Amino acid sequence: MEKVFALVDCNNFYASCEKMFRPDLADTAVVVLSNNDGCVVARSKEAKALGIKMGVPYFQIRELVEKHGVVAFSSNYALYADMSSRVMTTLEQLAPSIEVYSIDEAFVDLTGVDSCLGLSEFGQQIRTTISDWIGIKVCVGIAPSKTLAKLANHAAKKWSKAEGVVDLTDRVRQRKLMALLPVSEVWGIGSRITKRLNEMHIYTALDLADAPTKHIRSQFSVVVERTVSELNGDSCLRLEEVADKKKEIISSRSFSERITQLSQMQEAISEYVHRACEKLRSQKSNAMQLTVFLRTSPFSDRQTEPYYANSASGELIYPSNDTRDFLHLANQLLSKIWKEGYRYAKSGVMLTDFYDEGIRQQQLFADELGSRCNPALMAVVDQINQQHSRNAIYFAAKGTRQNWSMKRDLLSPAYTTCWSAIPKV
Repeated sequence: MEKVFALVDCNNFYASCEKMFRPDLADTAVVVLSNNDGCVVARSKEAKALGIKMGVPYFQIRELVEKHGVVAFSSNYALYADMSSRVMTTLEQLAPSIEVYSIDEAFVDLTGVDSCLGLSEFGQQIRTTISDWIGIKVCVGIAPSKTLAKLANHAAKKWSKAEGVVDLTDRVRQRKLMALLPVSEVWGIGSRITKRLNEMHIYTALDLADAPTKHIRSQFSVVVERTVSELNGDSCLRLEEVADKKKEIISSRSFSERITQLSQMQEAISEYVHRACEKLRSQKSNAMQLTVFLRTSPFSDRQTEPYYANSASGELIYPSNDTRDFLHLANQLLSKIWKEGYRYAKSGVMLTDFYDEGIRQQQLFADELGSRCNPALMAVVDQINQQHSRNAIYFAAKGTRQNWSMKRDLLSPAYTTCWSAIPKV
């Protein structure tokens, strides 16, 4: 039986989440800003129509925002993560199996669905159900390979006549669409590969699909060769129902204002260790190695504010996911790279060298008491924080005031994850 995939992609996801609980903004241009309210990272269709570009610094469009009544929001990660979970849970009820590809995208296995329902009809059913149950608009691209499903989804978004669903299982339709799309629109073809392909007179997705696979492999790699096969309807990428565990975890933020005191930097590093260890436990892993890094702003005037960046790494005796183990190590590492007299703009931590829980190599001369690892204690802490709020229980090393924390002056309420933020009607 021929494989059939669908790519379900939420439209303008962050902006749609903000509009979801603000019906008064239904036809208003909305933008969502990055950390510290710096740059535009999401736009509603109305904001796109005004010519607001992705990644533009917010201060550069202030005049445009005021002139057209654009509403800006700080990134509300708790809201977006929860809304994403609701969309993915709904998809799991509608389809045999799904692969969560990103916070707003998922591949869906539709193999065999057409035996009882038309594929386009099923795509519309997905759109209607998610819209009715969650309030988020999605587009659906359907094809015999994941790469073609990506192209079909692109077409579903671009062409209003498609009504949000494009079925690309027909070979003739595949070739017609590929002839219209530049090769840069193909999934996995970045700017550098696009430039080289153009030099080979390959300008459209169809040109790439018709290129000899052996020649493509000799010029690029097996990955690009696989892309050519996918464009011809041969499924080479299977559905990944279980996400691979991360091989490194980074927790880092730019500060809302410069840090000049060691005590403040210790609080920031402790906060990042706390977050990283939560993620480590969520994927049921332990880690051995921790890296701490910090830097001043690379954009400051070097005459008045010299640049400094540094990092330090260290290892535990045994793999652990206990926050206390890494807090102790982080302070040791920070003391090695901290320099007085600088105005620090960013810092962070990175966990590496992962092991599955319960698996570790014993050491002949190491002290068993060298690790504080207490899985039961950490499980209780995580459970309480999940049920109540992220900071219901935390280590004092994080501090209580955190004046250095990320600037989010335009933050909307956590409508779906905090009792006090539930809208009152």
